[in-house]
Amino acid sequence: MERTVDRINLPLSQVRLWDSLMDLARIGALPNGGNDRQALTDRDAEGRALFQRWGEATGLTLTVDRVGTMIFRRPGRDPSRKPVAIGSHLDTQPTGGKFDGPLGVLAGLEIMRALHEAGIETEAPLLLINWCNEEGARFAPPMSGSGVAMGIVPEADILATRDLAGHVFGDALRRIGWQGTADPAALREIGAYFELHIEQGKRLEEAGLTIGVVDRALAQIWYEITVLGEEAHAGSPMAGRRDAMMAAAALIASLEDIAETAVGEGGERGRATVGVLKAEPASRNITPGRVWFSLDTRHGDTAQLEAMGTRIRARADALAAGRGVTIQVSEFWRAPPTPFDPVLVDRVQAAAEARGHAWTRMPTAIYHDAVYCARAVPAALVFCPCHGGISHNEAESITPAWAVAGLEVLADAVLATAGLAAPRTGPA
Repeated sequence: MERTVDRINLPLSQVRLWDSLMDLARIGALPNGGNDRQALTDRDAEGRALFQRWGEATGLTLTVDRVGTMIFRRPGRDPSRKPVAIGSHLDTQPTGGKFDGPLGVLAGLEIMRALHEAGIETEAPLLLINWCNEEGARFAPPMSGSGVAMGIVPEADILATRDLAGHVFGDALRRIGWQGTADPAALREIGAYFELHIEQGKRLEEAGLTIGVVDRALAQIWYEITVLGEEAHAGSPMAGRRDAMMAAAALIASLEDIAETAVGEGGERGRATVGVLKAEPASRNITPGRVWFSLDTRHGDTAQLEAMGTRIRARADALAAGRGVTIQVSEFWRAPPTPFDPVLVDRVQAAAEARGHAWTRMPTAIYHDAVYCARAVPAALVFCPCHGGISHNEAESITPAWAVAGLEVLADAVLATAGLAAPRTGPA
C-alpha cells in the first residue's frame, strides 16, 4: 500500500477559497444564512454562470453534457494519459447551507487557480466537474449527472423525470440554457476521481479530527408508501374510521424502532427517514383518504438493510388489517454498499499524514457523486468537519481552517495521482 505523498509547493489560498464560497452563497441567499439554489432553477443557472466565469478566467475549457453537468478541462503534458477529475455539486436543498457541495467544487477551482498562478503543468490532464442535480431536492432521484455519466441511470429516464409540480427535467434544463451536447459517458474514461465534502455528521468534530478518509459507502433503499383509506367528517366518531393519516402515522412512528434494532457488525445501526408527506384531500375537517410519503433507509450491512424492509412491510400489513386500510410499499431506488479505490484511499491518508492533519478512516452513510463514480472508475472521498454535524440546513457551518485542511489533502492527493511535469528546458 502506498503511504507516501509529497507536500506540493502550491500557492493554495485559504482566503481566495473562502471568498469564493461566500460570493457563490450570495446567489439564492436565504434570511437565516443558508441557500436555495435547487437544480435547474434560475438561481442554479446564475450560480453556474459565475462558476463558468471563474473557470474560464483561470484558463480552463468548459464543456457541458446532455444532462447538464459542467466539465472544465486543464491540459496535461501527456494527453494520452487518462484525466484526473475533481468534482462535487453547486445545487442545494430548498433550505440548504453554503458548503454542502460547493466546498468540493470550489476547492477544485482553487487547485486550478494555484496551478495557473504558479505555471505548474501536470502530466495527466485535470478535470473540474459540477455534477448536475446531486441533491435530488426538486428532481428525484439524486445524483442525476453522475448517475448517467457512470452508466447507472439511463439518460432518457433522467431527462423525462418530473418534479412534484409536473415540470420535466429536460425541459427545465433547456429553459435555463444549460443543456450541452457532450456525451455523459465520456466521463467513464477518467483515470481517477476525487471529491472533498463536509462530513454531514458529528464524528470528526467530536473526536477533534480534521480529515475523514472515506473508505466505503453504506447501502440505501428508498421507498414510496401509499396509504388508502376513506374520507370522513372530522365530527364523525373515531370508532370505525378508515383514516389514512392515522395509519400512516402509526407506521412512521414504528420506523425509529425498526432502524435502531437493525444492528450490524460493530454495533452499527440502521437509518430511516421520512422526508416528504402528502395527504388528500387536504382539508382541515376531513380524515384523509390517501396519504403518500417517502422513506429513505440506510445501513452498512446489506442483510440488515433488507431485514429493515421486511419489517417495514410486515408492520404495514398488520396496520392495514387492523385499521381497514390498504398500504402499498413500493421500492423507488436502491444503491449497494460501495468501496472506494484502495490505492486512492491510501493516497488521501498519506496526504493527511504529510500535512500533519489528524485523520480517521470512516464510511459515509450519505451518498455523494463520488459513490456513483466509485462504481465505474477509481474514486476517493475526503471529509472535513462541520459544526454539530448540521447539514441540509441554513445553520450549516465550517471553519476556514477545516476548509483549507481539506483543500490541502485534496490537492496533494490529486497531484500525486496526476503527476507533476518536469520543467521544460530549451527554447519555448
